Amino acid sequence: MVLNYIWIAFFLVAFLVAAGKSLFEGDIEIWSRIMGSSFTSAANAFEIALGLTGVLSLWMGLMKIGERAGVIQMFGRLISPLFSRLFPGIPKGHPAMGSIFMNVSANMLGLDNAATPLGLKAMQEMQELNKRKDTATDAMLMFLILNASGLCFIPIGIMMYRAQAGAANPTDVFLPILLATFISTFVGIVAMCLKQGIRLWDKVMVAWLGGLAAVVSGIVWVFSSMSKEDVELYSGFIANFMLFGVIMLFICSGLRRKVNMYDAFIEGAKEGFRTAVMIIPYLVAILVAIGMFRASGAMDVITDVMMSCAGFIGMDADWIEALPTAIMKPLSGSGSRGLMVDLMNLHGADAFVSRVSAAIQGSTDTTFYILAVYFGSVGVVKTRYAVPYALLADVVGSVSGIVAAYIFFH
Repeated sequence: MVLNYIWIAFFLVAFLVAAGKSLFEGDIEIWSRIMGSSFTSAANAFEIALGLTGVLSLWMGLMKIGERAGVIQMFGRLISPLFSRLFPGIPKGHPAMGSIFMNVSANMLGLDNAATPLGLKAMQEMQELNKRKDTATDAMLMFLILNASGLCFIPIGIMMYRAQAGAANPTDVFLPILLATFISTFVGIVAMCLKQGIRLWDKVMVAWLGGLAAVVSGIVWVFSSMSKEDVELYSGFIANFMLFGVIMLFICSGLRRKVNMYDAFIEGAKEGFRTAVMIIPYLVAILVAIGMFRASGAMDVITDVMMSCAGFIGMDADWIEALPTAIMKPLSGSGSRGLMVDLMNLHGADAFVSRVSAAIQGSTDTTFYILAVYFGSVGVVKTRYAVPYALLADVVGSVSGIVAAYIFFH
């Protein structure tokens, strides 16, 4: 229901802002830009789904091999102590536990293309347990928070964009991003646990969350002592080696169990193709609304108001030019990425506002894209409180990114 109102609001706000510009500024071409953006966004939505088809077919095919070889179930048992508490509605040993683990692991390694099909697989397995097929379960909501908060240990993409923009040290945003994304994920999990009545002071929860905090601290310590070349080299190596290692684990386990892996792969790949087709309407709906909102200039209005407010109360306004990245981040990954790159081109990759934008970009994932794709893939239309809690993680991540940038760079 919340997503429905937000979707309608995009169109209404875009219309009101465009009407205001036509009446008071004489900008009558804005209507052409808005309608043009609707066609472009619809085409982009189809292209995204088309691009996902191959990746989905590949990874869902591999996941089917892992499932028949028993590896997914093994992963499920491995993280069962924690996930049985975060996802009490999923029975112990259910394949969904393994798929969730794989998805979260891929996200943590910055492997977006691998994380999405793994997440879709997890959603399909959770949907099998769902008694009300059109309504999100508690487990689905917790899973969406884990994805929207976007915990990522290795932000390879952002470091690559900084290198292309001529940054003296492309990896210097690594630590601010790690801190921001960890804080947003931690807050998202805690908030969802409180909402769903999950005991936070359970010894297993404390041990796992404390252990995760220790891992983050260790990564910060290790990478802070490396050169920028070593950070780029080893972060990419670790992520891709672990991913290929999982593939080999699937294949070796399949050989041991004498699984017909080719047939299993084809079966899973067909599921991936069907999933890619199913999400097209959901992507068109959300991306067209966001595109028209941007084209109307509503985003610029929000930024101008924030600049005025900061000036009025005497707040440091060095970060405000990065605000559009924070606002766009939940709406469009490519849009927020484009805003980040635009700031780098305008001010230089090493300017403070460019670093703030990079920290915000890496702090969380694209909330509305995730909601549209994941819920759309299983036909869930009643998302309950997914939107406000995901946006809470977005706000916390953006604020944490700004604060971390001030700590490290200002």
